[in-house]
This record gives sequence, C-alpha cells and structure tokens, in this order.
Amino acid sequence: MKIVGLTGGIGSGKTTVANFFEELGIPVYIADDAAKHLMNTSENIKREITSLFGLDSYRDNLPDRKFIASRVFNDQKKLNLLNIIIHPAVAADFENWKLQQDAPYVIYEAAILFEKEGYKKCDYTILVTAPREEKIRRIKARDNSSVEDIQERMNNQWDDERKAKLADFQIQNLQLEQTRRDVENLHAILLKARKN
Repeated sequence: MKIVGLTGGIGSGKTTVANFFEELGIPVYIADDAAKHLMNTSENIKREITSLFGLDSYRDNLPDRKFIASRVFNDQKKLNLLNIIIHPAVAADFENWKLQQDAPYVIYEAAILFEKEGYKKCDYTILVTAPREEKIRRIKARDNSSVEDIQERMNNQWDDERKAKLADFQIQNLQLEQTRRDVENLHAILLKARKN
C-alpha cells in the first residue's frame, strides 16, 4: 500500500485537503491527533514525559499541554527530547493503523513532514500552500491569535519555497471548489501511479 505524505504550513488548509481525500474513500492518518491521543492514553509516554518535565506535566491523568509547551518553548534541546518520546510512538501507531486499512493508498498528514524527514517513509508527498496573508487571516479567525504570535509560529516552520523543493505535488488552497478539483485530479494520478 502506497503512503502519501500530506503537509503544509500553519493556516494552509491541510485539514480541508485531507477531508477531500476522505470523501474519495482514502483513509487519512493525522499525526498531530495521534500524538495527542497517545499522550492521553499511553502509560509509557506519561512516565517518560513526567520524568523529563516533572509531575506537573500531567493533571488529572491528562497532559497539561500549556505546561509542557512552556517547557519546550525556546528550548530546542528539550523539544528534541520530547520529540524522541513522541515520534517513535506515532510511527509505530501509524504502522498498526495502516495494516487495518483497505485502500489503494493512505494519506499521512503531518505539519513537519519535511522538517523531521518523515517524507522519506512516503511514496509521494503533497504540499498544501496559500499566500501568507491568507494563512494569517485563517489562523486569526480560527483561534483569535495575535498577528505577532501567528508570525512567530510561522517563522518556526520551513517556508513553502523550501518545502516545495521536496514535494512531489502541490495544491494551492485558495478557492474551495478549485481545491476539491485539484484533489480529485491528484487522486486519479495516484491511482494510476499505483497500477504502474
């Protein structure tokens, strides 16, 4: 079964594109959702995170995401240590999930697919893009963040130009109906590629 990596910067509309693939019957694995679920449910991850950040990392048996974020913010070493706990668990979870799917290919959606070299495990990759101003507008509407906060988060990710060099396909997500058509066209290409 082919693995198609799907990524894009914050506010690009990865979720919209993922939903369009799901409408076409393609299973979608969202790495961020899986990471949150595993942090909530895995005793092993809980043990490792509390040993790294202390007992305040969990409240009422659930991760205190604000506390953990405050510990890794501006501390690359601690962020890397957190990723060493989470990423292998997500990778193993994805492999188990993939075995349960019955489809010509699956979508693996991850925000930092290129940054963390997850694309190397994919047969193809799709980059979702949108103009910077549009991304900022979407994020503000979604979670009421300040422009400064949004720009800081954007600056912590690779820009589209850098990601584009590694992507097999690109979808510019501006007009919803055009995005849907682009997904349908790409679906046809991926089905054909699978047969070859």
